[in-house]
Amino acid sequence: MATQEIDKKMEEELKEAFPMADNMDWNEVYQRIIYRYSTPHGLDHVKEELYKLEDKGEIIIHHIKPYNNPVKMQTLNGSPKVIPTTKLWQHKSCGQCGHIPGYPTSVFWMMNKMEIDYMDEPHQTSCTGWNYHASGASNPVALAGVYVRNMWRAYEIDYFPLIHCGTSFGHYKEIRNMLVLHKEIRDKLRPIMRKMDMDIVIPEEVVHYSEWLYTMSKKAAQQKKYDLSNIRAAVHTPCHVYKLVPEDTIYDPDVFQGRRPAAPSGTAQNFGAKLVDYSTWWDCCGFGFRHILTEREFSRSFALFKKVIPAVEEGKADIFVTSDTGCVTTLDKSQWAGKAHGFNYNLPVLADAQFAAIAMGADPYTIAQVHWHATDVEGFMRKIGVNVDDYKEKFIQYLADLREGKAEPEYLYKPHRKIDFYLSVPERVKWYKGEKAQTSNTSK
Repeated sequence: MATQEIDKKMEEELKEAFPMADNMDWNEVYQRIIYRYSTPHGLDHVKEELYKLEDKGEIIIHHIKPYNNPVKMQTLNGSPKVIPTTKLWQHKSCGQCGHIPGYPTSVFWMMNKMEIDYMDEPHQTSCTGWNYHASGASNPVALAGVYVRNMWRAYEIDYFPLIHCGTSFGHYKEIRNMLVLHKEIRDKLRPIMRKMDMDIVIPEEVVHYSEWLYTMSKKAAQQKKYDLSNIRAAVHTPCHVYKLVPEDTIYDPDVFQGRRPAAPSGTAQNFGAKLVDYSTWWDCCGFGFRHILTEREFSRSFALFKKVIPAVEEGKADIFVTSDTGCVTTLDKSQWAGKAHGFNYNLPVLADAQFAAIAMGADPYTIAQVHWHATDVEGFMRKIGVNVDDYKEKFIQYLADLREGKAEPEYLYKPHRKIDFYLSVPERVKWYKGEKAQTSNTSK
């Protein structure tokens, strides 16, 4: 009898958590995720081969150290994933910096608030994911070279890479697997890297910032300034985060009973918002790289009819929270097209970092930079108690003072912080060929 009561209670909880999923075949969903999108070799096998290659001296692994304050989380298949929480090298996103600047500044602002050690790297390059996903014009060695060059930069200054862009995150996981499983790629790449006094460096984990934020969200929520308990949050998890090598994405039984990725849903939940469900949670935001370039009206229509409208009409959402550049851009900046045709839904869209930073009391204009958004975020902010008018007046005056030379720009950190450290190569780092040659000469 007790077992029947437990099963009934669990069934009721599942129905409450997933009101749109009564007819959903979850086994089929898991098969779509695990079998259709994951590497046929399995992530555990890839990591096992990674360490074998290190033992053979074929690659260098950038290990997560105790001073990175690592936290173990669980992945889709139950294997642990180690999330470093401090001493982090920021791999920024082209689209965030260009279209949603309040996105990375919110990440940095929160790290400052929580006294996290980080590097805003000035020598990072694009991951070239646009080229790969939108045009298919690159090649495996070139893609691997860009990845390894960025990872070497983090390795040589001993800050562990944190990837901001969902596409870079998925793209780098695929390249990591390719490098580990294909010797011919390594053999072609190694001489290229050594011409730049570098070698093949692969981080022990590929970590997305939203995974870091979820891991830190309970601690961050302790500094929460506003009450979000009356906020209904719909979440879109970016395709490139959890559908590219999906077994390397963190899950948590406390978030949607572990049936969906922990981030960014768990972050919104830990900040006190009520998660709401909607029937098209699985669907792409409409961005998709190639069709945002070639079929833009399809993207706009898809974003509105397949994502925004279901979130509003089914979930009665106050806010759409997501965690990737393309998703924020598409869901936010497509709604004006619908408005032109009489579909005035105006569902504010924020990255989880912006959402959390605003909740913690960040300035919504100088930090979260909501004025870059096409949807009206002010209604959401007023609902949680943000004094929007005061912030806006202060921001307008700040801009006027900058124009008139009466104020200096405000920075999240001192310009060119630790510039000598940025540009130096620590003595402990010696590229593989040179070190072997030196050892060989000494032995003679």
